[in-house]
Amino acid sequence: MNFDVYEGETFVLMGLSGSGKSTLLRCLNRLIDPSDGHILIDGDDIATMDDKELRETRRTKMSMVFQSFALLPNRNVIDNAAFGLEIQGMAKEERYAKAEEAIAKVGLKGYESSKTSQLSGGMQQRVGLARALATDPDILLMDEAFSALDPLIRSEMQDELLALQDKLKKTIVFVSHDLDEALKLGDRIAIMKDGIVSQIGTAEEILTDPADDYVSEFVAGVDRTKILTAENVMKRPEPVVSVNSTVTVATQLMRKHGISSIFVVDPEKRVKGIILIDDAVLAVKEKKTINEVLITDIKTVEPNLPIKDIIPMIADCKYPLAVVNDNNKLIGVIVRGSILGALAIKRED
Repeated sequence: MNFDVYEGETFVLMGLSGSGKSTLLRCLNRLIDPSDGHILIDGDDIATMDDKELRETRRTKMSMVFQSFALLPNRNVIDNAAFGLEIQGMAKEERYAKAEEAIAKVGLKGYESSKTSQLSGGMQQRVGLARALATDPDILLMDEAFSALDPLIRSEMQDELLALQDKLKKTIVFVSHDLDEALKLGDRIAIMKDGIVSQIGTAEEILTDPADDYVSEFVAGVDRTKILTAENVMKRPEPVVSVNSTVTVATQLMRKHGISSIFVVDPEKRVKGIILIDDAVLAVKEKKTINEVLITDIKTVEPNLPIKDIIPMIADCKYPLAVVNDNNKLIGVIVRGSILGALAIKRED
């Protein structure tokens, strides 16, 4: 297999048990030696490093979070979190300061002196994450880090990781056999089968354009309304009419394009409202202006809003939804048909 992991992204290795994902992950830090090939980290080939170089790379550039927590039972929380720094030879006062900072990041401030045996599974996994973060690594390797947790705690840890990643921008390689988890966490996902990568892509790419029958079956049961967003289902906002134009022009555009409504924008393409064809036809007869028939109380959505939140909005709406950016600029239009098309599962004959 051959792939890149980009700086600052969360790259998920996904597959059923025995697909090779954990083996692949452990090749990245040479807990398992690759039999062939190259593993480049910032241009340095970890596959050819001697023991001294490998230890230095592991200590300074990458950390690992294990499924089984792998905490030291004879040490309290802060000593577990500071363990990697201790191995680096850092003085106690300095490593404790860094460990306390990492503990606070994972939400365990106040538990520094607690024994790990006194903590819940979710809290123990937070200690493991704090230990990994304390060394400030460029790369986090996470081997099914949340799979041993109860569903509610697991969901909380996923949210915690997303929040941390939003702040820290680490490069994360995350192994999971749970598709919902992979779709939630991954910027890109590699789906593996029998030691082979079947497809690499974003959640949207994998859901809407599966590479083969295996991937298609793998994602068949996914609730797409939670994954796909307004940006995935919107159409180009054409045509539109300027707020400085006339009702006659708006009517002509709607008739030409076979549509029953048209969005009105200002010179900067910021949406001002919508005009319906019936109102426009009547306005031409009565010689009214655009502003006199403009419906300004319209629903707008941001491009990253999930479809599950859009469906109830469009169900009660008589006209399309406007997709706008932070400056209220019109960037797309959503109609009922585009949502239905996106939710249809694409399969090869």
